Amino acid sequence: MYDLGVVTSRSRPRVSNDNPYSESLFRTVKYRLRWPSEGFKSLSEARKWVKEFVYWYNNEHRHSRIKFVTPSQRHDGLDIEILAKRKVLYQTKRNEHPQRWSKEERNWQPIGAVELNPKQNKETA
Repeated sequence: MYDLGVVTSRSRPRVSNDNPYSESLFRTVKYRLRWPSEGFKSLSEARKWVKEFVYWYNNEHRHSRIKFVTPSQRHDGLDIEILAKRKVLYQTKRNEHPQRWSKEERNWQPIGAVELNPKQNKETA
């Protein structure tokens, strides 16, 4: 692009160096049912809402990227046991009623380390 004289922009959308984790968090905040559409009446009200949101996000909200466990469960290492139990449960139910299952079994293996921009990190290493 530089060779053609095109000036690049770091503005939204589709910025090449977006942080997918913060973007995901922003979307979750935006679409949270309890988001006050009329805004906050005070700074203390906004802080209270964010504090409650952070608690919910870390302790109640199950994330699809980390196999539907909460961040707290993953951080505490509880995800390994939870996912093992889910795998056993799914296998048991599938064996009991195979006609109800049209797809492959879900992968309940815990995910490994999560990196920001892993491709970029490997290039600079």
